[in-house]
Amino acid sequence: MSTTHTTGPDAAGPGDSRTVREAMADRLLRAATRSGAQLVSEAAVLIQGAAVLADPIAGAVYSTPATAAADGVHAAAHPQDHPHHVQRPAAGAVLVLHPAPTMPAEHVGFVATTTAALLEVRGQRAAELRAEQMRLHSTLLRLLLAGHTTSVTNTVRAGGLTHVTLYRLTGPDVPTAHQVLWRAVRPSLAGHGGACALIGEVDGELLVAELHHGSDDGRVLRLVSRVSERHNLLAGLAGPLPLAEMPTAHADAAAARHSATPAHRIVPADAVGTPQLARLLPPGPYTAWARSVLSPLNREHQHLLLVRLRTGSTPRAAAALGLSPGTVRTRLRGLAALLCADLDDITVQAHLLLALRAPTRGDGPPESTSQDDGRARLDTLPGGILDTDAARTWAVGLVGGLEPHLRIALACWLRHHARTAPAATELHVHRTTLTTWLARCAERLGQNLADAAVRAELHLALEATAKDGDHPRALPRRGGRTYRRL
Repeated sequence: MSTTHTTGPDAAGPGDSRTVREAMADRLLRAATRSGAQLVSEAAVLIQGAAVLADPIAGAVYSTPATAAADGVHAAAHPQDHPHHVQRPAAGAVLVLHPAPTMPAEHVGFVATTTAALLEVRGQRAAELRAEQMRLHSTLLRLLLAGHTTSVTNTVRAGGLTHVTLYRLTGPDVPTAHQVLWRAVRPSLAGHGGACALIGEVDGELLVAELHHGSDDGRVLRLVSRVSERHNLLAGLAGPLPLAEMPTAHADAAAARHSATPAHRIVPADAVGTPQLARLLPPGPYTAWARSVLSPLNREHQHLLLVRLRTGSTPRAAAALGLSPGTVRTRLRGLAALLCADLDDITVQAHLLLALRAPTRGDGPPESTSQDDGRARLDTLPGGILDTDAARTWAVGLVGGLEPHLRIALACWLRHHARTAPAATELHVHRTTLTTWLARCAERLGQNLADAAVRAELHLALEATAKDGDHPRALPRRGGRTYRRL
């Protein structure tokens, strides 16, 4: 946003002589050769009022004076509320002029038309250079993912950038969203304000990497949020993380994106899983059990498992990690052997997600063992972890409002790895009936059942609030497969 004014002769007064218009055009042309901000500033001087270039995503791009920015953006969005403003489309944005009352309408129209045309010319010139700049940004993103951190930081000429916040976006029209976000962010390899944004398309996705000193100001997040809403994108957000951990951020953002919905289009990676329940568990026993369970695994093993649990399937985990599905399956089989557990079992998955969410440090010895090597088991939780009042309150608040047949159906469906056909067979109901019940569960709970982490949470809550009648054999019936409401 600029508030720079051009010095020179007084603004043109009343009159429609050709000489006056030529003088106006000459001043606007000279300003356009310097910058877009200077051009908008000169237009404001010539109409003795305010001029704003408003972008529907970024807001005010240029404004003279600065105090007119909000009014200009509102006028662009709601022109009927501002009949005294003059507007012209310009370079994908809207030029809004608020002239002085004494300015002749023909002079204001001439300034508006000329300024918009010059902004279009500048925009076309920028578009000619944009394709090359976009390719450079995509190359830099690939270098970051390949671990060439120093090369990238040297290229962006913004020393001291140590962390990255990464967004991975997908949607029906990524190229258009890419163009819109590029204009809104206006990325520069020189950086500004202690940060540098890289935007590029990589393997059909839109990647946005904000490099900074450890924290960002939220500007890129706001713009990504607006673009996501406008162009129906779903996004995962990871970070801030050290630049050296860019591959980890890349996988985490993809995993988080699987939890995104039209109601929540951007999902942070640290919001996926069971963070709320993890904060309610007694830290001593919980951390000791998690440390014992995860003792055979290194950091890369744990990250692979966390991505697999978040995405809900091996192919999606492979895509997030940039590996082949066969490689991921092989590694998961090895991890299952190390953990002595069936990683496809919903109880094991829920407990493993809890273990991976536990604090990394804790006091006390590992939990007592029921295995020969002294490690705790994944298929059972030690006493005192979910038996607390806080955990029960959490579980009741999550699933306590479900009717008996919905509880039974949901629990059965979760045990069958979220597959409708085998669950319907065990319940002795039609698949359409079960699908209807599951939709009703999602509506009552306000949860996205397509989210693997949400399913793990629901399984834990159902286990914590289990009743004697929570079994398919106890499903209330009346005549064949019809359901009788209690």
